[in-house]
Formats: sequence, C-alpha cells, structure tokens
Amino acid sequence: MKIDGRRASKVLATKAAAQAWGAQTELDASNAVAGLLPNRTVGEALAKYGDEVSEHKRGARWELLRLAAFARDYPHLAALRMASLSTADAAAWRDSRLKTCTQGTVRREMNLLRHVWAVAAREWGWVKENPWSVIKSPADSPPRTRRVHWTEVRRICRNCGYVTGQTPKTKLAEVALAFLISLRTGMRAGEVLQLKPGTGAAVVYLERTKTEEGRVPVPLTPAGVRLMRQVPVWTLKSSTLDALFRKVTARLLIDDLHFHDARAEALTLLSRRVDVLTLARISRHKDLRILQQRYYRETAEEIAGRLARR
Repeated sequence: MKIDGRRASKVLATKAAAQAWGAQTELDASNAVAGLLPNRTVGEALAKYGDEVSEHKRGARWELLRLAAFARDYPHLAALRMASLSTADAAAWRDSRLKTCTQGTVRREMNLLRHVWAVAAREWGWVKENPWSVIKSPADSPPRTRRVHWTEVRRICRNCGYVTGQTPKTKLAEVALAFLISLRTGMRAGEVLQLKPGTGAAVVYLERTKTEEGRVPVPLTPAGVRLMRQVPVWTLKSSTLDALFRKVTARLLIDDLHFHDARAEALTLLSRRVDVLTLARISRHKDLRILQQRYYRETAEEIAGRLARR
C-alpha cells in the first residue's frame, strides 16, 4: 500500500491480519497528519519493540523475557495507551518491583523501558514524552566483594568429578574446567564456552565478547595455557553452566559464590603482576572505573601486608 506517496509493506500470516494492519497503518498516518498520537497501547509497544529491536540484539532473550513479564504481571499498565502512562504509573511500577527484586534488576528493567519509549517517540511517533526518563532510578547495587578461596575450588572440582590434566567427559566436569579457566584467564562464562579443542598457544582468539566483535585476543598465563589443552567440544550452554554451578555450590553449602566471581578473582590476582593498563587490555575493559570498582577485590588488609613486605 502507498501512504502519501511512500510505499509501506508487511508480510502477515492471514488476509484478515493484513487487512487489520493496513487499516491501522492508514489510521496512524492520518493521525500523524492531524498532529494526533496513535491509539496504541503499552502492550503493543512492547511487542513491536521485541519484534523489531530486541530480536537484533545479542541480549535478545533477556529483553524478550522482561518485556513479556511486564505485560503478564502488569496487565493494567499494558492495556493503557502509550501516551496515557504517567510518571506516577511508572513510579508505582518501580516501587512494586523493588519489593521483590534487587535494585540492580529494577535499574536494568527501567533502562529497557526507557529505551522502548525513546524508540516509540523517535521512530514510531507513538508518544511525545518519556515518563521513565523523569522518575528516579534506584541506586545501583553495591559492588560484590566475594573472593574465591582455593579450598572451595578444590571441593568444587572434586564434587564435579574433574581430574587434573584430563579432558572432561561429563557436564559436571566441564563446569569445573570452565570455572578453572575463568579463574586463570578472567574470561566470562560465555567466552570460555567459545574455546575450541586443541588450543595450546599463549594467546587465544574469541569470536566475540560482551563488548567486542571479531577476533578478540586474550593473552594467557602459563596455567591458563595448560588448561586450554583440556578444552573439550563443549556440551554446555551459558545458562546450563550457571544452573549446574549453582547446584554444585548449594550441595557443598558454599555460600554466595557466583561463577562470575572467578573473573574478578583472576583480575585481582593478575593485578599483582601487571600494570593497570595491561590489566585493562587483558580484561577488555574500556572504562577503568568498572575494573577498579567491580573486579578489583583485594582487601585493605592484603594491600597493607604487601606494603609491609616491600
């Protein structure tokens, strides 16, 4: 179909759906000419954002789950017209979520909703104001300070059936090896699972990281090189790895240990061997503040002990 001389098209499953889309598109166009906002609901905006924006992101799964949860858990807000959702509505949602979620989770969800409204205003013409940009976001969660103790590492490896120097033959043994690699290299779980068998060089190349695409080099310590020789054809996904790691630590009564703490432990230990710029190259952090605040976990007592030995 053509609207104001411009062609608009969309492939839909049925004739009825195509006719409904055409009628709505014409209505939106006429409203735009008259300076009116289209009569679109929050639920429609979330679905459109998921289809057209989230699907093209690396974190698509997380965003789609969050968008679906908003529509499911807050149907009264999803049924509102986009232009009708007020700052009071947004603030009430925030306060409700804070009763069941951490501040960091609510902050991330607010950032997602803020971007939904920004896209709806900038590209779709569905709203003029963004209530999520006005209300105050919760403070970010305080940085974790949890250190990984080697007695815990040995217990985890033993419980997973991991044998030093051997390629894992079970999923649990893969969990232990992945944890050891992260402890020795500072790689994230998803990066570890990109590694291919037969790697024995002092530098490995990742296809992508959380912040970079292409061949991303990661320099290794000698201990990291030795672990690379045990890399299997992974049968784990990141979500499975995290779930199994949580089960193992719960079974061993190891409290408050996350797989990602291995990355922080590795970077804390490496900080004693290299300067901060080299450490940032290893960790692939572009913002040194994140490296210092989130991943460098050496205690004041440990620093004082090192100073006393000099």
